[in-house]
Amino acid sequence: MIRPSLELRAITKKFPGVVALSDVSLEVCPGEIVAVIGENGAGKSTLLKMLGGVHQPDTGQILVDGRPEVIRSVNDAVRFGIGFIHQELNVLDNLDVAGNIFLGREPVWGGPLRLIDQHKIHADAAGYLQRLGLSIRTDVLVRTLPIAYRQMVEIAKALSYKTRILLMDEPTSSLTLSETERLLKVTQELRDEGVSIIYISHRLSEVKQIADRVVALRDGKNAGALAKDEITHGRMVKLMVGRDLAYRLPPAVGDAKPCLEVKNLRTHRYPGEEISFSVGKGEIVGFAGLVGAGRTEVAQVLFGVDKPLGGTIRIEDKPVRLDSPLVAIRQGIYLVPEDRRKTGLITAISIRENVTLASLGRYSAKGLLRSAYEREQSDVLCREQRVKCSSVEQRVSTLSGGNQQKVILAKWLSLEPKLLIFDEPTRGIDVGAKSEIYELMRKLAASGVAIMMISSDMEEILGESQRVLVMHEGAIAGILPRGQCSEEAIMRFATGHRHLPTTEQEPFY
Repeated sequence: MIRPSLELRAITKKFPGVVALSDVSLEVCPGEIVAVIGENGAGKSTLLKMLGGVHQPDTGQILVDGRPEVIRSVNDAVRFGIGFIHQELNVLDNLDVAGNIFLGREPVWGGPLRLIDQHKIHADAAGYLQRLGLSIRTDVLVRTLPIAYRQMVEIAKALSYKTRILLMDEPTSSLTLSETERLLKVTQELRDEGVSIIYISHRLSEVKQIADRVVALRDGKNAGALAKDEITHGRMVKLMVGRDLAYRLPPAVGDAKPCLEVKNLRTHRYPGEEISFSVGKGEIVGFAGLVGAGRTEVAQVLFGVDKPLGGTIRIEDKPVRLDSPLVAIRQGIYLVPEDRRKTGLITAISIRENVTLASLGRYSAKGLLRSAYEREQSDVLCREQRVKCSSVEQRVSTLSGGNQQKVILAKWLSLEPKLLIFDEPTRGIDVGAKSEIYELMRKLAASGVAIMMISSDMEEILGESQRVLVMHEGAIAGILPRGQCSEEAIMRFATGHRHLPTTEQEPFY
């Protein structure tokens, strides 16, 4: 019998007012991928942070190669051969790609001068990027890269440690389909080389594809396990949430009146391309494409973050000039951004302050904030969005990803949106919270709100869109009505083809 390279026995971890893990056990053997699944708040990230030396268990044992060990710090984890790819990015924006990959481990020369060997650090960094299929220069500053590329840099950093035990917490949450496939292939190659891998992902199709075994957590406890031949989407969902989730197709849209009309829009990222499209009242329009296709740039223009180089924008048949987010908000246009922690929330303040931040005038009288009314209304909004928290005074940084997303939605929904732009709406969110967000999107659409949904999750695009616009290098390469939507059709347009094959496409139903 193969001895586990890593084993957790009856692990319990408590935080003030919360039992994050209760009597949890788990093991992973050399050359095995164990997927850990569960809803946000189930304890998955806490478990990995203990293995990575960020937290220590209150009770229980961690065994490495059969020996009880105490992992007191990140350095201890590295010494035991444990590498960690975090869900939240830990890259330093002011350093270049190579500097991030080898931070604290830079190759040096010059004896006591300890000068960084620039040739070696960039050559070695390029090798790890090449393994991930990422063709970017190693001397570019990380802050200039899209979020998906920053995530790949973090993954390259973890690979550079040559770890024996690799912890992967939502590693594909910002990646496109092609980048995800490449990462999954690298993960399987590492397993074949004998690396032990604990893999966390809310994308259950990935889990089904690569996991040798599945362990489910629910409310901080072991909820069950599945062997390789038992892994199905339905079984995983039932272990995670304790029930089956109903799935309904989005309703068809008739001849809805346009809410948003964009004509000949040009962005700074792609000044030579003009795009035109519309979004009807009550319509969910999916925007698909590879990372860097220009989807987020369009969203930023519509929300007034960036100024367009040309073109016209009309809201309810009236021309508008969106010079700032404040102007966009006054027009009823709201953005749920790709990076919720960086640009969607102020994580250091409370839920209440975040929910009411964009509408303080509603909670003020003669320039003074009516605190009791603000607290009461933010509490109502959070209950409506099913935000799981102890109170609205809880700091946003302590919430799970799904609940942080709901706080952003609570903020905007109090302002009666006309157009709501979702940029990667369920990135890093569990299957239960996803279902709630999809349900909300459909309710909003049914009430007449126009919805733009930018997503790199193919299942999400195919399952929630009533129409799909596919972008390629700043241009709209194709528009697909629901009956023609398929993974093949979307990928053909996303990779630059301007026409579908003559054979009839299989719709996604």
